[in-house]
Amino acid sequence: MRLGIFHMGNVSLAARTFLRELKVEVVIPPPNSGTTLSLGTRYSPETACLPYKLILGNFIQDLEMGADTLIMVTSTNVACRMGFYARSMKGTLEDLGYKFEMIVPGDSERGLVNLLRFIKRRANNVSWLKLVSAFRFGLAKLSALDQLEQLVHRMRAVEKTKGMVNRLFQEAQEAIDQAGTWASLKELEKEYADRLTALPQDPQAQPLRVGVVGETFVLMDPFASRDLESELGKLGVEVRRRNFASRWLRPGVVSSGWKEEAHRAALPYLKRSVGGEGWESVGEKVLCSQDYDGMVHLLPFTCMPEIIAQNILPSVKEDIPVLTLICDEQTGKQGMLTRLEAFVDLLNRRRQRKKDESLSRC
Repeated sequence: MRLGIFHMGNVSLAARTFLRELKVEVVIPPPNSGTTLSLGTRYSPETACLPYKLILGNFIQDLEMGADTLIMVTSTNVACRMGFYARSMKGTLEDLGYKFEMIVPGDSERGLVNLLRFIKRRANNVSWLKLVSAFRFGLAKLSALDQLEQLVHRMRAVEKTKGMVNRLFQEAQEAIDQAGTWASLKELEKEYADRLTALPQDPQAQPLRVGVVGETFVLMDPFASRDLESELGKLGVEVRRRNFASRWLRPGVVSSGWKEEAHRAALPYLKRSVGGEGWESVGEKVLCSQDYDGMVHLLPFTCMPEIIAQNILPSVKEDIPVLTLICDEQTGKQGMLTRLEAFVDLLNRRRQRKKDESLSRC
């Protein structure tokens, strides 16, 4: 088996670690780029969302590189079209003449167990102990990277020389990818956390705190979001994001503790799941409005769950500014930067006004 995977932020690194530990030959496409998106767009339905097009582009690259098996996540929630994507992609790729097998594990505990059973058979029927150990090691790398990324979000806003945090985080990703033992992984996580916090900081910095919510793929994949979080950091903004894969993925189960908290908070405005992360997007505004100066709501064009959330967010009584950014293959980075700069200016003015009002009352 030559198993092809797709890119989605740090999750891709964890997946290839898991497969390498089991000696499964894994095909890794080039990092997401305009080439990937152009390739996927060419063979996608016009109204398909950005994640669909990027994943399809990755799959075509995988197959061209010799993959004979592909893995595609799916959803049992009929409110989101993601549940139909695996079938649609498989048909498109077969029409293009590719011969392959597609694994579709689902988003439930049973789906994950079935995926592990499939990998076990294809990895020379390794023991369950070896399989679970490899899976846990991949998740440990994912957790380490997610922890470092949260630190990166804080440090970008206060670093004295812009760009140093990004360069160090890229170095950390490469080093953690190559880590071969639990001990070396722990050492690397501590080393890079220390190096990040030791970077020179601007003593005058008073960063805004902006929450980033929306559809999971565009949140986690820097190319899909046009490096939104990095660009906010350059503008002196501390990014707050709760949606990290290591927060909800655990060995053998999909844990939704933080999601349930958001669901309860959203209940006055949205009574049930609308698919994807729409419920969580509404709930996070309710939960975190006292901690955030503003929010950026990020979604792919035509994403139905997030369109529902977009229309509800303005009516939530917790009053903080929300900037909605819609991503597709036509999205230009310069246009996005212009909107971000205007939004940050608005938040700074709002903060100053509230400070002035507080002083006048004294």
